[in-house]
Amino acid sequence: MRGADSYDDGVRFGELSKLLPVLMVVSMIVFLYVEYVLLHGLRLLQLDVPEVVRDKAEFRRGVGELIAFHVITGMLLYCFMRCCLTLPGSIPDGQGWELRTESEEGEPSTGDMKRASLTEKKTTGERRHCKWCLKYKPDRTHHCRICNTCVIRMDHHCPWVYNCIGFRNHKYFILLLIYTAVDLLFIVASMFESVWWSTRTDVGPAIMLNLILAEAFACFLAVINWLFLGFHFWLTIKAMTTLEFCEKSMKQSGYNSSMFQRGWYQDICCVLGPNPLLWLLPCSLPTGDGLNWT
Repeated sequence: MRGADSYDDGVRFGELSKLLPVLMVVSMIVFLYVEYVLLHGLRLLQLDVPEVVRDKAEFRRGVGELIAFHVITGMLLYCFMRCCLTLPGSIPDGQGWELRTESEEGEPSTGDMKRASLTEKKTTGERRHCKWCLKYKPDRTHHCRICNTCVIRMDHHCPWVYNCIGFRNHKYFILLLIYTAVDLLFIVASMFESVWWSTRTDVGPAIMLNLILAEAFACFLAVINWLFLGFHFWLTIKAMTTLEFCEKSMKQSGYNSSMFQRGWYQDICCVLGPNPLLWLLPCSLPTGDGLNWT
């Protein structure tokens, strides 16, 4: 039986076909980065003309926009890597969570299972358990058949980061959406001038088409990402996960959206951490163990 927070990384990253969505995300980031820096940023910097004839205002604006773009993109890439590499958290070994055999049935006398106050139970009133991991399930825990492990406070399995989103990496996922939304909005707003410039001056058709394509692609991704971010923000203030929302929508369980709610402020703290000043930074992760949700 594997440890609580261990995957078989050799097998996980050996499935190249499942890495294709991750490679698609990386390709889109590289495409927009190259288009923005080479076609928009370098145009404003005017490095192809002597310094004495450069437009100083455009040069300063180009420097400022490139610095802001690289800061936001750097935060985006950091959260993307943490989403991919941070284990979401699993049921701990020992401490009374192992599923007992018929001859060993009975309440565990020590450990976290004794301290846990479980709300989610089977229709028979028994504790939920995983038939694959052979462990009792804490509240809000689900088994991911792709990762082949039970994930505590599982939100969903995200193929774009090739990882489950759970208790330990949920903040990185939300910040990834936020940084992506801000980055795309910044690209759309600042690069529009270069698109307009390309249609009003004598430039090559390849440059004009590339600028228009990059602007349209960024707009398309921005709309999708902002909608996705809005959905996950709504889930956060409702103290729901994506799986819990789907189960409720499909009427597969009696989940009540207020079951784990403690007010919007505490619900946000459960995802973004206890310090509001650090909510938008990839630090100060949520407190707790992901096993108890009283």
